[in-house]
Amino acid sequence: MSDPAAFMRRAIVLAQARVGRTGDNPAVGCVLVLAGAVVGEGATGEGGRPHAEELALAAAGADAAGAIAYVTLEPCAARSAGQASCAQRLAEAGVSKVVFACDDPSRFAAGAGASRLAAAGVAVERGLLAEAAQALYRDYRPAR
Repeated sequence: MSDPAAFMRRAIVLAQARVGRTGDNPAVGCVLVLAGAVVGEGATGEGGRPHAEELALAAAGADAAGAIAYVTLEPCAARSAGQASCAQRLAEAGVSKVVFACDDPSRFAAGAGASRLAAAGVAVERGLLAEAAQALYRDYRPAR
């Protein structure tokens, strides 16, 4: 399976299972793919931590290097608790590309996540299955 839409649909399914269980944080799904195979996946943890990207990176381990990340929402560029952001973690893990469905208007992302990834040399693509993923964020009230 090497269909980007199929990987994003999987990320959406992961996130859907977490809706209503992530506190003030949005339910996010992340799927890491290397050479057409899923090497890691995750969804936002109970109460909002850990973030989906953290879990997917942990599951992938060294296989994250060179992988493509499919994420339902723009990775954060900063964390309220001061930990490494998801954009930083993805870049440091060596992912080659991040494809995300929806922009995150939160003050912790708002385009800065995508910019941080691009500045680190990670290719960024936005909008894949955005309409389908947007339903996940209908009730999301981001920090501004």
